[in-house]
Amino acid sequence: MDNSIQAHQKELCNKLWAMANALRGNMEAYEFKNYILGMIFYYYLSDRTEKYMANLLKDDGISYEDAWADEEYKEAVVEEALRDLGFIIEPQFLFRKMVKMVENRSFDIEFLQKAINALMESTLGNDSQEDFDGLFSDMQLDSTKLGHTVKDRSAVMAKIIAALDEINFGVEDTKIDVLGNAYEYLIGQFAATAGKKAGEFYTPSGPAELLCRLACLGLTDVKDAADPTCGSGSLLLRLKNYANVRNYYGQELTSTTYNLARMNMILRGIPYRNFNIYNGDTLEHDYFGDMKFRVQVANPPYSAKWSGDLSFMEDPRFNEYGKLAPKSKADFAFVQHMVHHMDEDGRAVVLLPHGVLFRGAAEEVIRKHLIQKLNVLDAVIGLPANLFFGTGIPVCVLVLKRERNGNSDNILFIDASNDFEAGKNQNILRECDIDKIVETYERREDVDKYAHVATMQEIEENGFNLNIPRYVDTFEPEEEIDLNEVAAEIRKLQSEIKDIDAELKPFFDELGLDFPFEVEGK
Repeated sequence: MDNSIQAHQKELCNKLWAMANALRGNMEAYEFKNYILGMIFYYYLSDRTEKYMANLLKDDGISYEDAWADEEYKEAVVEEALRDLGFIIEPQFLFRKMVKMVENRSFDIEFLQKAINALMESTLGNDSQEDFDGLFSDMQLDSTKLGHTVKDRSAVMAKIIAALDEINFGVEDTKIDVLGNAYEYLIGQFAATAGKKAGEFYTPSGPAELLCRLACLGLTDVKDAADPTCGSGSLLLRLKNYANVRNYYGQELTSTTYNLARMNMILRGIPYRNFNIYNGDTLEHDYFGDMKFRVQVANPPYSAKWSGDLSFMEDPRFNEYGKLAPKSKADFAFVQHMVHHMDEDGRAVVLLPHGVLFRGAAEEVIRKHLIQKLNVLDAVIGLPANLFFGTGIPVCVLVLKRERNGNSDNILFIDASNDFEAGKNQNILRECDIDKIVETYERREDVDKYAHVATMQEIEENGFNLNIPRYVDTFEPEEEIDLNEVAAEIRKLQSEIKDIDAELKPFFDELGLDFPFEVEGK
């Protein structure tokens, strides 16, 4: 990306965030995001429709509006658009038409609702129906949080439409990337202001980049990639920066975030046929079924509760381990899920709390099975504390590989906990920190106070406890103290004290006061 586009993108991001803050009023940022992101998404679909129609009709020399007015043309363009785009926005509902209505003060929120309804209806019976179903359900246009009357709510949405129209979204050839990156930026900004709620939908840029680089190392083409706890889809989408990913699969528990993930996929230019995002509890209902993936990345909720029902002992994801993850800590259940869905050369990279490395009981049994029986644990990487929204706990990265390419007799440990930039509210994993981790992972050799390649014998001798300090010694010896030097310093100070006492005593005598210290020779 050249400097002019980068500068434009930065300016665009700042304008969008300023707009979001100016318009949200008393609404919480995490609630208002549904309206801002929803309208940016509608803007994108409208813009995409117009460009598609202009290209489709250029040889006929007629406008989209004229084609829509002709029944024969209308039928043809609808069929083409549904096949290629998976949706259609009627000419009367295009974003620019709404801008005109705002300008002449004829816009009302009920018209916007009609536009959204028409868009959703256009997908019914089409292959894209599932991908669009309920996409705008969180943009509740009748919510009193938006305004107490239709007029008030219309005014807020009119301001959003006008503000978006004023923003120059960029150069024609790069528009999708610039808009997509701006959308990603807004998701991150909303996450930063949402506190603990942010963890539900967003993994910060540094850890996300690390996971994706590790997952795609040595790969150029990935047929299927998945994230079993995909949030807004940002982590999953980041994989395309490092490999040509053909199909994306994700599952997300929260319906609002599930909608955000699908919007994110479409807005980043992923064709509806090339992604499948499911809404549901990953552990309780595995929508991936029999699918196997070359690459998986995940940042699951840390130490989440799950049912841990005994019936899961029959589930192919868990049945070979002999134990289920504790009901109060589902961390290993997510790992088992990912291992089950790895293909014959699959790799999975997952962020987890450090407890998975050393906790006993059922978790120890599962850990031992992953290492000794399946031999899929390739590396353990400790990250700095306070990298994530809503939690200050340090986390680790587990790198799991089905085919370990000659490393089946060892596990790499990296302690990267001291490499970061201290931020105001949270620490930042810098590009240089990520490079160091990835390069160390690639070289796979001992680095003093940073990395150690542990043999399976070492792991066994440690009782399959993977606590990083057992393998990477970061102890810094204290500087040796020269006792003779200290004694000389004490004698010097005592001599100085005596001299000061001798100077002070005459003043006490003059005032008729007892001098509190002994003076030598007096």
